[in-house]
Amino acid sequence: MKVKHYVDVPGCPVEVTLDLIDGRWKGVVLFHLLDAGCLRFNELHRRVPGITARLLTKQLRDLEEADLVSRTVYAVVPPRVEYRVSEEGESLRPIVEMLSKWGEARLERQRTKQAATHARRTVSRNS
Repeated sequence: MKVKHYVDVPGCPVEVTLDLIDGRWKGVVLFHLLDAGCLRFNELHRRVPGITARLLTKQLRDLEEADLVSRTVYAVVPPRVEYRVSEEGESLRPIVEMLSKWGEARLERQRTKQAATHARRTVSRNS
């Protein structure tokens, strides 16, 4: 990811945010790091089981390049690397939390809708 500078660029400010956390995984990675505070690579990979190690590495690099995540390498054998949300990334906390709440509410609405559809089908079959 090439770091973009948005100074004096016309367009929607939402574009800036989405450009930084776009895709399927960056928001999920931020969510887990905001929740845990600090995670090693394998711990983070376990929390995001649908992502490959290679793609997680790329997403972490992109987030680090955008100054949303910080990476600390400890000089031990084997090497230990920890990731945490940076101060700039911490400013995304309310946005990530709202996305999470909206997602939970959406899932609940879908479950309710699906249950109602199932109930109507059951009633119509029994009639």
